[in-house]
Amino acid sequence: MKVLDSRITRKELIEICLNYFKTMTKAVVDIENGIIAVDAELHSDLEAYLLENGSLQENLWGINLYPLKDKKDFVEYTALINIRPHQDNYSMEVENPETRENILKIVDRLVDYEP
Repeated sequence: MKVLDSRITRKELIEICLNYFKTMTKAVVDIENGIIAVDAELHSDLEAYLLENGSLQENLWGINLYPLKDKKDFVEYTALINIRPHQDNYSMEVENPETRENILKIVDRLVDYEP
């Protein structure tokens, strides 16, 4: 498990984050603090780690990162932890376009996708 709070390259992401799955890494984005926890078997493990370290539940969203795919397919906005009726999110997908945009901005800021 690692928290990204400064920029890394896609190559570094591949080296440090494909431990549990061969083509993707689970990640949880804290949209308030602008950080991403990566590399765990479950989104809930990443979520628990961030909560233990001061993040607030309403700011945490689960995604999957696919660093071996084209950039347009790099981010998938799906995780069980995203099911939150009290925040008007009724599925595993991040449904709010503004939240998705915030997630993508953080991912783009912290992961240099180019080789």
